[in-house]
Amino acid sequence: MYSRRIVLTSLLGLLGGTALPGGAYAARRKGIPLPEAKPPRPAPKVPPRPPAVLVLDPGHGGRDPGAIGGRGTLEKDVTLSICQTIRQVLSKHKDLRVFLTRERDTYIPLASRVAFAHDKGADLFISIHADAAPNRRARGLSAYSRAEKASDDFARALADRENQVDAIYGFDASATDRQTAAILIDLARRHSHNASLNAKRRIITGVGRSVPLLDNPMRSANFAVLRSPAIPSVLIETGFLTNPQDEKVLRSPRARAELARFLAGEIAPVTLDLRDA
Repeated sequence: MYSRRIVLTSLLGLLGGTALPGGAYAARRKGIPLPEAKPPRPAPKVPPRPPAVLVLDPGHGGRDPGAIGGRGTLEKDVTLSICQTIRQVLSKHKDLRVFLTRERDTYIPLASRVAFAHDKGADLFISIHADAAPNRRARGLSAYSRAEKASDDFARALADRENQVDAIYGFDASATDRQTAAILIDLARRHSHNASLNAKRRIITGVGRSVPLLDNPMRSANFAVLRSPAIPSVLIETGFLTNPQDEKVLRSPRARAELARFLAGEIAPVTLDLRDA
């Protein structure tokens, strides 16, 4: 059996006598200079990721009541209540900040709602509604992304007006030539459009496990609040106040709160993924 001393002596011979503490001591006694030990480099600091930003837009407000149900339920009250509850539910997420385009019963122009989202640097813009349907039988939750034709016309008009490109809210191409500006706007529009479609699909698929959905619940329309080429945007119809069953649900504080919790559970991961995209 080899003793510990024999093993150490053999290692010192193999490694040149300076790789172990005993060898370093012996080298110092013989006057052999040793290389100075360099202090370890500190690991580079990784800046913390900024929180994801979600902007919720309670539809209508102030002098604009929106749809009015048969029992007198006002759309503007329903949408504000749902948005406030979603924000409350998501307040526990430290990596997610939630803003509302209106905090009380006030009228906000449509363009100002989109401008607010740009000002906050939104990763996702969700407009909440509870409109009137063309027929009283229509009921259930549905979601809308920007209509392709409408967004193409909007983006094309903005690109042609290079001196007014700031109308895109936050995209400044005033020093960019017309052709380049058109290309950049089109790229931004394509990214936003695809992200909006994905967000709509994920929200509807998730919420649909717990909430009744409208027939063909994933649709597209030319809503003004969905026209931003820079922010993924989805309009959610939580139901139709023209339908007695939907109105019964949307006028109940408890049912609205439950619906808001379902929506919050689906909207949060979508917003975080868009931040990291």
